[in-house]
Amino acid sequence: MDAEDLDRQAGTWGGISPRLVDMLLERGHLDVVVQAALERGKWFCARAAVRELCRLAEYERARAVIEPFARTGWGPARAEAADVFLATGQVEPALDLVRPDEAEPVEARWREYARILASAGRVDEAVDVLAPRLDSGLLRQALVDVTAGAGRDDRVLGLLTPLVEAARRARKSGARAHPADRAVESLAQVLERSGRAEEAIAVLSADIAAGHFYVLNTVEFHARLLARHDRVEALRELAVGGHGRSALEPYVMALERLGRAEEAGAFLEAGGHRAALMSHLGRQGRLDDAVEVARPAFEYLGDGNLLESAVHLLVDAGRPDEALRLMDERSPAFAEEYDWWLLTNRVWVLAEAGLYDEALAHAAALPPEVESEPQTTIGWVLGEAGRVQEAVDLLGASTEPGAARVLAEILIRHGRPVEAVAALA
Repeated sequence: MDAEDLDRQAGTWGGISPRLVDMLLERGHLDVVVQAALERGKWFCARAAVRELCRLAEYERARAVIEPFARTGWGPARAEAADVFLATGQVEPALDLVRPDEAEPVEARWREYARILASAGRVDEAVDVLAPRLDSGLLRQALVDVTAGAGRDDRVLGLLTPLVEAARRARKSGARAHPADRAVESLAQVLERSGRAEEAIAVLSADIAAGHFYVLNTVEFHARLLARHDRVEALRELAVGGHGRSALEPYVMALERLGRAEEAGAFLEAGGHRAALMSHLGRQGRLDDAVEVARPAFEYLGDGNLLESAVHLLVDAGRPDEALRLMDERSPAFAEEYDWWLLTNRVWVLAEAGLYDEALAHAAALPPEVESEPQTTIGWVLGEAGRVQEAVDLLGASTEPGAARVLAEILIRHGRPVEAVAALA
């Protein structure tokens, strides 16, 4: 195990993925996760085990798990080790682990250092660390985060305001990019949490109306801010005023939350927002209406096809038989264009319907140009059908890339965690 290996694991979710680790912990297999960390150098196991052990106040054991990882010098591992020291009141050892060199170029190192300082109650020092580095969006957000609830909002606003003004001036002069292009969002966050939501809304409204913003994320942030404060009319104006893509969902969700679902549906229907209307009706429990609204788009041969969304909606509602009917009703032209989609998705929908024998037969008949991992698919169906040993035998002998993951999931669900970990490279 070295820093390069840990970086590879984190970047590719290699080895034992966070999802599988969560499955193990949810079933009480902490010891298995600890063992995988110590004996096999699995990063996601180590991280999850350390956090769970700290939650249980087993700090010495947590330190024993993370120490070999931190010894590699890899930043995220050293940050986890610092948290263990901090949990036991050992502030200086924690800071020593994450303190960057002054010329450190990796922004995440500075973020972790500031976080540990703030967690130790040294918020002003954390602000001092971040203040010269606020051209970084990551570190601007870190500034907002480490000062939350610490009574430093005026100081933070004083640091952010010049950045916002500089970005605004650059935008007015025609700049397409600026290091502080989203600083106004950070400013609005701090204004909102300090009880000055109206100021936050006014600042963003003015910038958006004047076109003094750089990215659509800022419009989306503004829409969510308006929704949090039930500014429904302002949201509507945003949604119909050229920013529908950013404001539509927050507007509809705000209406739903306020008990104005009928108004939301009428707005979506009038605007021809078929996909959003389908989702809205689904959230209201009106599944039949949702499917009918989407039906004209089931035959689209391109963007805007809503068949897959309808299938998932019905399956999630426990109506897989109806999902199968929708798939069967497709025209010859659609079936020819999207045969791969119909063929592969039919397997899991049949399984959801409890038609396991039919799902197995269908999976076995899939042509190789459609299904590149037939053994993995068949093994998954066998697992869903409760034919565990058949699934284990098939997947255990398979060389397909996805087989080990599916095998591990099946073994975990059936109380065989040690075998599950052994199945993963």
